[in-house]
Order: sequence, then structure tokens, then C-alpha cells
Amino acid sequence: MQRIATSSVCSVCIRSSRPTTVARPSLQTCMSQRLSSQHFKPRPSRMVLSDRVDRPPPSRDDRRQRREAPGPFGGMNKKYANIDPGRRAGPHRGIGGKDGNGGKARERENRRGEPRDGDDRKALKMQRALATVSYGKRTVMKESMTDYETFDNFDLIPSLQVAVNEELFKGMTDIKPTPVQRLAIPALLGQRSPDDLKRPTEEMRSFLLAAETGSGKTLAYLLPAIDALKTAEAEDPELKAYRERWELEKQRQLEGHSKGKPFDEPHPTMARPKVVVLVPTAELAHQVTKVSKALSHVAKFKTELLSSDLKPQQIQRNLYGPRGVDVIVSTPHLLASIADSDPNILSRVSHLIVDEADSLFDRSFAPVTTSIVERALPSMKQFVCCSATIPRKLNNFLATNYPKMVRITTPNLHAIPRRVQLGVVDVSREPYRNRKDLACADAIYSIGRESASHEGPVKGEVDVRRIMVFVNEREKTEELANYLREKGINAEALHRDTPEKRHGEVLETFTSPAPLRIPTPSIASKARSLANVRVLVVTDLASRGIDTLAVRHVILYDVPHTTIDFIHRLGRAGRMGRRGRGIVLVGNDDRKDVVAEVKNSMFRGQALI
Repeated sequence: MQRIATSSVCSVCIRSSRPTTVARPSLQTCMSQRLSSQHFKPRPSRMVLSDRVDRPPPSRDDRRQRREAPGPFGGMNKKYANIDPGRRAGPHRGIGGKDGNGGKARERENRRGEPRDGDDRKALKMQRALATVSYGKRTVMKESMTDYETFDNFDLIPSLQVAVNEELFKGMTDIKPTPVQRLAIPALLGQRSPDDLKRPTEEMRSFLLAAETGSGKTLAYLLPAIDALKTAEAEDPELKAYRERWELEKQRQLEGHSKGKPFDEPHPTMARPKVVVLVPTAELAHQVTKVSKALSHVAKFKTELLSSDLKPQQIQRNLYGPRGVDVIVSTPHLLASIADSDPNILSRVSHLIVDEADSLFDRSFAPVTTSIVERALPSMKQFVCCSATIPRKLNNFLATNYPKMVRITTPNLHAIPRRVQLGVVDVSREPYRNRKDLACADAIYSIGRESASHEGPVKGEVDVRRIMVFVNEREKTEELANYLREKGINAEALHRDTPEKRHGEVLETFTSPAPLRIPTPSIASKARSLANVRVLVVTDLASRGIDTLAVRHVILYDVPHTTIDFIHRLGRAGRMGRRGRGIVLVGNDDRKDVVAEVKNSMFRGQALI
């Protein structure tokens, strides 16, 4: 009876009464989760420069054709083996690094079967912020640049030719266009050769101008835009009728036949510009406006500046003046706010130029810049983006939104000019002992004493050296400037919190190409002062676009975060063919291997990566 009772117990009850064990995570699972949390995050694409700047986006025809896979009976009834002729045989290495024939081992190949580039810059490859143009593309560019030797080879209107020779380069001889101007001006004009005439098109065209710092990009995009502006102005019937009425009314006023009010009819171009130039900073806006107004003295067009350092009444007078406006140079946020109140301000824009495109299409400017481009798109005939560095994010954005964009790149793109010499100071050694402030002051004193030992072209006077010192944090600018002033050095600080009115005053000394000289200091005044040196301590606010022709020395107090910042900071010296010198202060916490590879790349004339 007991055996029968035991066997009649339910199997579910027996299974539930047994002790259960809790599943514990295995050691392998814990280790994989721990290691995955320690993986380094990839660098943002906005800080990595593209290696496809000179190539258009891939089309469907460029895709690799998919190989047809044979069926289970694909190899039957064949006289020859079904071997893919395009398949590459793997490398066969022999013993001791030699192949079977006793020769040297084959060169290592990458995953595509192409030979490796042999680039030994390991630290820069880890950052991978820049890339250069292919050698074949560079050779083609050099050959095409030889066609245009002077500005007379460009098919510009006569007034622009005179403005270039007599206003911009007044008193200069042997005037020749820079490489980016030889490539960009004919392309924007639609001129195929020096002997050919320009052929403007009605369809909207987009261009990307990528050239090194200090290469003359401003003039490269201004001349074709103003040429198109004046050509269209001569054929505009509305402007012709307005000028006839204005001349007739002026003649009546002179003859005394009309005692009424003067001619006050609004100009057809009032608050309706044809050319708009967008720049990231107010300092760069003033610089571009200065070049445009120099051309307008002869070519006769109206250029106005819209900047945050101007009063609202002055901005309103510039836009809604009785003489109209042809060219506007502005920052994106200010122009977008004006366009919100007056949407028709961008209704007649035919040429939109985005200078320093890598900044204006970055995270902080991209929504505002894109909104301006969309509003001007219906009437736009030419869209130009230009920059000295092209990040991958910008490259992908342009490839997606403007697949037909013509890319114009110079041979030395992403390369620091070889005329700029780079020196490295290790502040961890004697006599500095990790005191960067002392090392910076010592470097400035060495530059000043070297300049004082050579008398200038005028007897009894010495040249004043203008030096820019770059830091990574704006709090450090005031601190370092105060320290340098305590050491007897004339130093100024410039950062985002500096009042707008002070920006122009501080930068005037460093942007003016005129020589600055002082009387030779006496021996008594050499104790604790350096009279022949002017120092500007800045952040990256002044590293982009500012034409600092007078600066020959740049000191990098902090090592830049990326090679993009290396290019822009060192690009403040050695502009327009001049020689320059850069000094990097390196401490124990800095990447000395990156600085060493940047210096080696500059010595070789290589583009940074």
C-alpha cells in the first residue's frame, strides 16, 4: 500500500518540491561587459577632416558590381575551372622575410589589395584629424595653375581690373594671383582658358574652395561675384529706368525749373542685396568689408557691414539707405534675425558665400546658416563654401545636399607652409621646471632681444615685433597677459568676453601691414621692459580668417587639441608668402609624440592627417 501511495504522487509536485539553484552570470560575461565599458569613444566627425575633399560623392556607377554566385550545378560540363580572374592571390612569404625566389618579401598590402602608404606618423593616425589630396590630383592642379600668370588673364570687367591693380595692390610691382585664385576665379567666372571668354550659366552652381591659410581666398570669391553683379546691373531694366529718372530730376534741380522736394524715390536695391557673405566673427566681417570697399572705389557698388558691434540705428541706415545696397557682409545670427522681421531681404540674392564653412556648418552655427541658405535658394545662382580645413562632417553634409558641387582644392591643402619654422620647448626640463608662464616670457624676451640687436632700415630705430600667444581656455588669457605685463612685456588679452569695441582696437596693431618702429631703446631702459615687442594673448577666436600680415611669431602656450587647430593657429604667421616662426611649449601632460610628428610633417612639406 505504501508503494502504491508513493507512486501516485503528481510529477509536478515532485519537481516543485526540489531545491532550485539561482543562475549566476559567468565570469566571461562579466569580463566582456567590463572591457566594453573601457572602450574609447570615437572622435566626433566635426573634428576629423575628410580625405575625399577633392573627389565628388560616389554615384551608382562607382559601386562595385556584385559577383554572381553560381548554383549547385554551376561547375558541371565545363572545360575550364570557374576561377574569378579578378581575384587576388594572397601574399606568399618565405622563411627569413624572403619569397620563394630568394628575393625580398613582398610589400604589405591593405584590405583592398593596394600597397600601404608607408606613413609612419602613428600618433597623428590615432587622432586622424586631417588628410591630404592624392598625388595625382595634386599634379593636375599644378599643371592647370600655370595657365594664369597675371590678373589680366581673367575675363573680368575693366573697372575690376583697374580696381585690383590700382587699389588693392597700389604701388606694388609684379602682381601675380595666388594658387587658389588661379584655380577658383576662372571656375567661378565660367572661363575655360586664358584665351576664352567667360560663359555664365542660368542654372544654380555650387563650389567648394579648399585652400591653405593666408592664400587669398577672400579675393578669389569676391572678384567673380562682383563681376556677375556689375554685369547683371548693366542689363537690369528697372535700374536703367531709375537712373534715367534720377538724372532727369537732378538736371531739373540744377536748372531751377523744379521747386519741389528733391528726388526721394527709394532705390530698387534698398534692403535687397545681390551678394551676401557670411562669416563667423565680427573681426572677419570687418576684414572682408574692407577688401570689398577697396574694390568699390573704382567698380562703383555699395557694400555694407552688419555686425554686432554696430548700433541698431546704424544697421538700419546701412540696409535701408537711399543709395541701396549691393553686397552685405554679416554674421549668420544677425542676418537671420533681420530676415525674420523682413523676409524679403534675401529674395534677390544671386551669390551666397559662406566663408570659414567648417565653423558656420558646425553645431553652433549650422541651423542658422542652413535657414539663410534655404531662404536665398529660389533666386540663388551661385553658392560658394570656402575654408582652410574640411572636416568629414562638413564633407558628408555637402555631398548629401549638394552632390553636384564643384570641388576646387589647392596642392597644399591641410599643410602648414614650409616657410613657417616650428620650434619645440620642453618646459619640464631646466630651467623652467613645468612653469609655462616663465617659458613663454623667456621665449618672448629672446625674440625681442634678437630684434633689438638688428637696427631697422631707418637709423636709430628698431622694428617692433608683433607676437600672438594662443591658449586653450579664455580664463588663461587674462592671467597670462597680467603675468607678462609684470615682466615688462606689452601684452593684451583678447577672448569672447572682451567688449566688442575693444576687438578692433586690439587687432588693429596686428592686422596692419604697415611697419611699426620705435627709437632704439637705451641701455638703462633694458632692465625690466621690452619696448620693441607687442604681444596678443588670444583663444581660437582670432585663429580663423584674420589676416595678420604683420605677425611673424606665434607661440602655442597650450598644445592644440587637434591638427585642425594646429593649422589655423600656425597659419597666423607666414601669410602671403612671408616667413614666420612658431614655438610650441610642451609639458609632461601634453602629447609630445603628436608635436614631434607635426614638426616632422612640416619639415617634409606633408599635409597633416
